[in-house]
Amino acid sequence: MKGLVLALMLALVGGQKQDLEPVFHTGKTYIYGYESFILHGLPEGGLAMAGVRLSCKLEISCVSHSDHLLQIRSPKLEEYNGFWPTDHFTPSSRLTETITACFSQAFRFEYTEGQVGSIFAPEDCPILCTNLVRGILNMLQITIKKSQNVYELQEAGIEGICQTRYVIQDDSKNNRATISKSKDLTDCQEKVVRNMGMAYIRPCPTCPQKIRNIKGTTMFTYKMKYDDSGTVITFATSEHMYQISPFNEPNGAVVMEARQELVLVNITSSPTSPPKTRLKNQGSLRYHFAGELLQMPIPLIRIKNPDYQLTEMLRQLVQNKEEETPKEASAKFLQMIRLFRIVNLDQIESLWVQFANDPPYRPWFLSAICAAGTTDTFRFLKQKIHDEKLNIWEVSLTLPLTFHFITPNKQNLEVASTFLTCPQIQKAPLHRIVVYLGYGSMVNKYCAQTSPCPNELLQPLHDLATEATSKGDAKDMALALKAIGNAGEPASLKRILKFLPTFSPAAASLPNRIHADAVLALRKISRKDPAKVREISLQVFMDNTLAPNVRMVACVVLFEAKPPLPTVTAMASSLLTEPSLQVASFTYLHMKALAESRIPQLYALSAACNIAIKLVSPRLGRLSYRYSKVIHVGHYSSEYEAGAIWRVYLMNSPSTMFPSDIITKVRGYYASTATDIIEVALRSQGLTKLIRKQNIPFAKYDTYKTLKELGKTLLGWKELSPEDPLVSTYVKILGQEIAFVDIDKDAIQQTMMSLTGSSNWQTVVKKALEEAQRGVSGQWTLPVMVAEARHIVPTVVGLPLELSLCSAMLTQAVANVDIKMSPPLSDNFRPSQFLETNMDIHADIKPKAYFHVITMMGINTQYFQSGLEFHAEFNANTTMKFDARINMKEKNLKIETLPCHQEVELAAVRSDIYAISRNMEEEGSEKKSQLLPGGEVPSIPDEPFQASKRSSVPGNWKQSNTPSVISKELQQGSEEAQHQSVRRANARIFCSKFESLGCSACLSLKSRNSAFLRNTYLHKLVGELEAKIVLKPVQTDADIDKIQLEIQGGSKAASKIIDVASSGSKEEDEISPYEDIRSKLKKILGIENVFKVANKTQHHKKRVHRTDKTAVTDLWGDPSAAPLYSSSSSSTDSTADGEEPGQEHKKDEIRQSVKKRGGSSSSSGRRSSSSSSSVSSASSKICSSSGEDHSGDRHCSEDHAYSKQQENIPVYQFWFKPADEQDPGRQVLNSSISSSSSASDKGISRAITQTKFLGDSKLPVLAAVLRAIHRHKQLTGLQLVLYTDTQPTKSRIQIFVSNITGLSRWKLCADASLINSHKVLGSLKWGKDCQDYQIATQIATGQFAAYPAMQMKLEWPKVPSTVQTTARWFYSFLPGAAYVLGWSQRQQRGPSQQATLVMALTSPRTCVVVFKLPDLTIYATAIRLPLPFPSGPGTPISTLPSPDWNAFAQATLSILENLKGRCSFSRNTIKTFNGVEFNYSMPANCYHVLVQDCSPELKFLVMVKRLEESDDFTAINVRLASHKVDMYVSNGLIQLKINGVQSPTDVPYTSNSDASMMISSENEGLSLKAPDYGIDKIYYDGHRLEIQVAFWMAGKTCGICGKYDAEKDREYQMPSGYLAKDAVSFGQSWIISEDPCAGACKLQRKFVKIEKPVAAEKKAAKCFSVEPVLHCLEGCSATGSVPVSVGFHCVPADSTLSLEGQIRPGQKSEDVVSTVSAHTACSCHQQSCPA
Repeated sequence: MKGLVLALMLALVGGQKQDLEPVFHTGKTYIYGYESFILHGLPEGGLAMAGVRLSCKLEISCVSHSDHLLQIRSPKLEEYNGFWPTDHFTPSSRLTETITACFSQAFRFEYTEGQVGSIFAPEDCPILCTNLVRGILNMLQITIKKSQNVYELQEAGIEGICQTRYVIQDDSKNNRATISKSKDLTDCQEKVVRNMGMAYIRPCPTCPQKIRNIKGTTMFTYKMKYDDSGTVITFATSEHMYQISPFNEPNGAVVMEARQELVLVNITSSPTSPPKTRLKNQGSLRYHFAGELLQMPIPLIRIKNPDYQLTEMLRQLVQNKEEETPKEASAKFLQMIRLFRIVNLDQIESLWVQFANDPPYRPWFLSAICAAGTTDTFRFLKQKIHDEKLNIWEVSLTLPLTFHFITPNKQNLEVASTFLTCPQIQKAPLHRIVVYLGYGSMVNKYCAQTSPCPNELLQPLHDLATEATSKGDAKDMALALKAIGNAGEPASLKRILKFLPTFSPAAASLPNRIHADAVLALRKISRKDPAKVREISLQVFMDNTLAPNVRMVACVVLFEAKPPLPTVTAMASSLLTEPSLQVASFTYLHMKALAESRIPQLYALSAACNIAIKLVSPRLGRLSYRYSKVIHVGHYSSEYEAGAIWRVYLMNSPSTMFPSDIITKVRGYYASTATDIIEVALRSQGLTKLIRKQNIPFAKYDTYKTLKELGKTLLGWKELSPEDPLVSTYVKILGQEIAFVDIDKDAIQQTMMSLTGSSNWQTVVKKALEEAQRGVSGQWTLPVMVAEARHIVPTVVGLPLELSLCSAMLTQAVANVDIKMSPPLSDNFRPSQFLETNMDIHADIKPKAYFHVITMMGINTQYFQSGLEFHAEFNANTTMKFDARINMKEKNLKIETLPCHQEVELAAVRSDIYAISRNMEEEGSEKKSQLLPGGEVPSIPDEPFQASKRSSVPGNWKQSNTPSVISKELQQGSEEAQHQSVRRANARIFCSKFESLGCSACLSLKSRNSAFLRNTYLHKLVGELEAKIVLKPVQTDADIDKIQLEIQGGSKAASKIIDVASSGSKEEDEISPYEDIRSKLKKILGIENVFKVANKTQHHKKRVHRTDKTAVTDLWGDPSAAPLYSSSSSSTDSTADGEEPGQEHKKDEIRQSVKKRGGSSSSSGRRSSSSSSSVSSASSKICSSSGEDHSGDRHCSEDHAYSKQQENIPVYQFWFKPADEQDPGRQVLNSSISSSSSASDKGISRAITQTKFLGDSKLPVLAAVLRAIHRHKQLTGLQLVLYTDTQPTKSRIQIFVSNITGLSRWKLCADASLINSHKVLGSLKWGKDCQDYQIATQIATGQFAAYPAMQMKLEWPKVPSTVQTTARWFYSFLPGAAYVLGWSQRQQRGPSQQATLVMALTSPRTCVVVFKLPDLTIYATAIRLPLPFPSGPGTPISTLPSPDWNAFAQATLSILENLKGRCSFSRNTIKTFNGVEFNYSMPANCYHVLVQDCSPELKFLVMVKRLEESDDFTAINVRLASHKVDMYVSNGLIQLKINGVQSPTDVPYTSNSDASMMISSENEGLSLKAPDYGIDKIYYDGHRLEIQVAFWMAGKTCGICGKYDAEKDREYQMPSGYLAKDAVSFGQSWIISEDPCAGACKLQRKFVKIEKPVAAEKKAAKCFSVEPVLHCLEGCSATGSVPVSVGFHCVPADSTLSLEGQIRPGQKSEDVVSTVSAHTACSCHQQSCPA
């Protein structure tokens, strides 16, 4: 038994795993060789890289069980800057000395069971050295699990706590073990990282890891040796890799590689000497950030005396501004910001005292202070604003910049809160807004790092909201809500809910814009508490009592909170019963836009919306312009994981025709982050008051009082709340609202008063002119740091890896403008005097702009920098020096400027990337290597390629292209790469010479990149890129003194035309007699040859006279006309109908088919119809859009439905028949593309050439001459002459541009003419005598099938090759664009130099488009129009219209007219403003409110009644101001009474009141027009009544005609606001009760009672109507009645509530709906009336 136990024990001991945790024994010193390096660059060989290497000896000894000492000896730091791997590391002696000093003493650390604990370092040891020690000790961090060889865990290290995988290989035979450890740095529980300037970039936590652009991993390998005394690390390596792919390309990444190597050299018994000074606990292995946070990604600065350095920099920037380049000035400005971050408040004050009184220094000083973002700079600005040391412009600039760049911490927030109470800030409303919004943004950034957010930070904003509510100050309410929205903290939710009527009934009295601002304040809160925001916004969205725009804003907020599928489907279901079509349209289109999104962050929401929109009727997507819309444009690349979307929210209001609220925003997506780049909103209320006549005292008129009294009789009627004209706008940058402005009448007057001291606009204009006469002279400089963003992570070496971006902008302007006016302005100035003045302007303006972006990846510490640095620059520089003379009376303008004397760079964009190495200890040690090896860019020839002999313009664009040869094989060796610079360099220059003006403009493009290695965006960006526009002088025969532009209008234009042949002998300003000019103009202009050919053609051409009668066709056609739609409308046919052999045979077949199907009928309409159907049966296949498939037979399939419906002709086979050339015998079917043109369309250019020179009968209306004036008076340049001929039936315009240089015959001739009311022709010719090139166009109206249409045709008989190349490039995109848009396309041949576009109107809101090109036809049917076209069924279209009607001139006016509201009443049919039509039989003799103004102004009332004598006749009563107008029929004639006095109907009547009214006869009735009241027209003929109101009355009317608010589902709205159950109840609700003894109407509305059991409880109950019902008066009996549906409120049968005690509507619920009888006619035998 004992033997068995012993055997088991031995087996157990033998099976136990050897303890592999490293051990350092007491009394021994372990000596290791240590080497580490870090490199930055692209992984390809032959490119420059930068890095550092540290090598040293390590002595590790154990002091106690857990305490160990680390002594670093012989450290050596080397820098690398060169081409890997041929170049070598370079020792840096000064940096080595610095590091040796901090490593002179030993470090102590705790180490137990492979785990590194606390680290102790000397108190004066820099953090950089301590982090290097952390990097060394990080190699000793090993976590051993004795029971497993492969395992994963979250392990602490220098990078934080990250996911780590171990693999142990134990070689027990040799007492050795190998341990492999790898870390995934993208999967960390606690990652050490520091982000700066990226508070507004939102990460996506749910996005997959693969789309992240920064990936990192670390791998360790340990070789262990163990024995009975323990385990020792004999060898260890680590490799740390960061891969940064800016464009998410697998092969396009920048790499940071860090490696460590630890080798056991010896073990000695000599102990390490203990440290002589006290050691301080520096924490664990976790990396500590310190000095690198202050260091910007700019060249290092040795800071010795920051006061002196700042003083010198400021003086250099101001005093040496002419010598310094913008790049040097930008670099010094960034260095100033770096220095301001370390100086204290006293030093800043001292510097301010030096430079405050010198204006050129102030912008540099203040801009650098703003960008520094420290507590001291913040306090300094606060004090200067308080002391009023800054002017208003400086405060306006510094405040937003300061709050943007300030570091969000507790100290700065305390200083920011003092800004809120600063009296100087409170006095300026705009400054106050900026401060409050900036404070909210600071709170947001601070609380993003601290959770929960301290309540005391939000208290100032909450106090402002409370105070504004108590005072009823709407502007402060809006400010508080916007600031709370910027803060975005859930703790503010309770405050926000107090402004929403859904949660606080007291908020119902607040303006709608406050409700909308309260909802918008929830947007940023949704990022922290999305569930709560979704709950609140959903309740607001479902609240039908709120204004539509508030509910639409709630919809936006709800979708930004990413609701789940149940919420989205609930919203979709609610749309089916939504009473507001505005909300329904907006929500549906918003869902539709989200359903089409392909952005990963929105995948779940997109899927939910895709399901939800299937529940909603598609009709919501086809509503008119009156309804709210969501426009979504965006693209996302899954390959590059980047994209952007642009959304426009158009929120219509019932009271406006067009959107009252517009919000547009741009959001960018990059990798797994999203950023709101910019958002702009415009909100308008009551603007219609600004576009109509004001100051009309409507309240003093009788109509106002009458309507007030009428409101008491119409039960429950309320007038609309007043609206103040208001425009408000806000701007958000990066999701933070930075400013908003409310513009109303008071704000405009206040601004005018503050700027000019007067609110009279004439005085303001005069003061502005007086200021202009004083001139402008000065210099302005504005340096701004635009952005600073940094991402810092540690490396295993202990050095930080930084990705940073810093950008600065510098704008400068020098201006000297002198203006003289004669005669001077008089004291009683009137604007009309300005039109009789002469102005002399001398201007010398030199604006400059420079923008510099620095991006860095590498090591950036206060001691040294090493890595890659990318520089991008934009530079714009121009000079505007000119003299101008303006003679307003003579209509003459003359501008003179100097010619080009030297080369000027107007604009340039440059970028380059370098491998840089810098260190603080060695001045002048900066090493900067371009990433690509050096190589000469191939030389560019000075002379460009020879141009064609035929010149298209005076200065031809000529291209000099240096060939770029791409290597077929990638060369990895750097030596080979040195000889391949030609293969990666490219240079192009495009120049346009203007020899006559002595200058040329050139576009220069140069690039040298590494795309020859890998074809990625990153490699294309790596290298040198340059694009610049340069203005160069051109050598001419004679020197040019100046360049002059003279423009002469009016009758003297002809005197400025220059005769090229005699220009040298004539005086420039000599005025020739008009008769001589008119006779010589053709010769002077050199265009006699242009019209010579035309005249010959005109003489020999026979004129064809048409004798066909005019045919009048209905706009929408008759049912027998061939329809435009076919069953193959969404696909393309597989065959082509081009001009091919056998085409005539096809036509014969068509004719035979016509004979067979049409019989003996000779009707042209039947012939065309049968011809059309036969052609449609010729093709039995349809093909889908196939991009560039020219064969026409791809994706084809049999279409049996198509073969069955042979009558349906493809839309592209119809003729277009011009309105002025319609032929009744012509076929509507277009069986051949080449024959599709009408007789007049066969040659547009031919028709254009048959024109006359307008100069034969007209003088020019405008002449412009651009010329260079030489010393010997030779003229060179261009001249332009404009002729016009306007007649009642047609008009024409001709433009001639000619070269006045020597014997040049280059000219440009443009001609456009309105032939008649249906056709416009135009042409453009240029070249030698306008004969080289030509483009012609024609626009005509006519008929397409049975529908009105417009045709645009373009011909290009001859164009330059560059135009042809551009057209081919554009043409290649058309098939793909048509496919994306869902249009159909068909491959077929047509005229090779002609394009035709036909648009046919198939209904007021839909059209058909056919676009025919030489080889392709694109067409689409049922395209929705944004606005209804002003036509309707029954509108005729004449082939020969009256000459006074012009289709082109009237189109815009007709559309505007169609926007106006129209209501009609004829017999028993009523059509409302919203287009709802219903039947209603009016009770006789009872006035109904047809339409009235329900706004607070109560401007008009229109009443109508049916006459008892005849059901066909009606009478109307119109109340306007003090007028009472009655129109009625008596004895078969229309009668008119005005204020009770009979008035003749054949004499127009015009009122003399403040607002005009005119009554006149029209057709067989009367017309009343009162535009100032909002009534455009009332037409009455006894049978029919039509009312047209102005579009600014939208939403302000009420009555039977409706509210004119486009809400068709709420059309039956009664005076009380209830929706009637039927048309009869609706019409009767607007009856006006009369005195039974004085009026003829014997009807009145009464509440009724019924008794019936309640359905649910089966108990007896008595029910009272919620709305009154029409009944006869007492003493009268009903002789007619109609059934109506009425809602009832029921109470128990034993209730004491009686009919007499029934309270007003709206206060009781509707329990049941029942049908009762409403009286329509009464018989009254006896009534008790007072005598």
